[in-house]
Amino acid sequence: MSAFENDLPEGLDDVEEMDEIEEIESFDEIKDDARDFINEADIAVAAWHEDGRWTLAELSDPYDIAQIITRLKSQQTNGGSIALIAIDEEFFILIRVLGSHISLFLSDATAALDYPVAEELLEIADLPIPEDDEEAGPTGHLEILADLGMSGMEITALCDDEELFPDEQLEAIASRLGFGEEFAELLDL
Repeated sequence: MSAFENDLPEGLDDVEEMDEIEEIESFDEIKDDARDFINEADIAVAAWHEDGRWTLAELSDPYDIAQIITRLKSQQTNGGSIALIAIDEEFFILIRVLGSHISLFLSDATAALDYPVAEELLEIADLPIPEDDEEAGPTGHLEILADLGMSGMEITALCDDEELFPDEQLEAIASRLGFGEEFAELLDL
């Protein structure tokens, strides 16, 4: 018997007899609650226009792009539905579902180098992952809100404003679209 085996706690001296080792059949069995990792600064709001007014609701997980798209599909109206997402005071995401068309926008493509949610968005949008030496800048469908009155140039100008945090950028977008007060009230801004 080796010196290592002498140091094992009682009952663990014969590894071959350990027939009650719990095996994990798949990663689905591991509890992976994303809410444990969500920063207080993270924001995820769905907005849709119906009966002449905007309706807003918080989305539970700003890191689950597929779930957000599914939720937006269920809230569709004539103008579609929009998700406004801010992550870690670093960048924001816009997702719009209009009929069967899904538009995606990321305020800083280089966020994909550090944030899996940004990388996932680029993969879904079939956009290239930036190189380490690339400069920060928006990517995706710049005209995502053009038919609602906010041009790609306005969105780009917001992205370029280094004085604003992502939640403030989203608040400006919400105001421009006509639901700024509801947005601020929902998030206690």
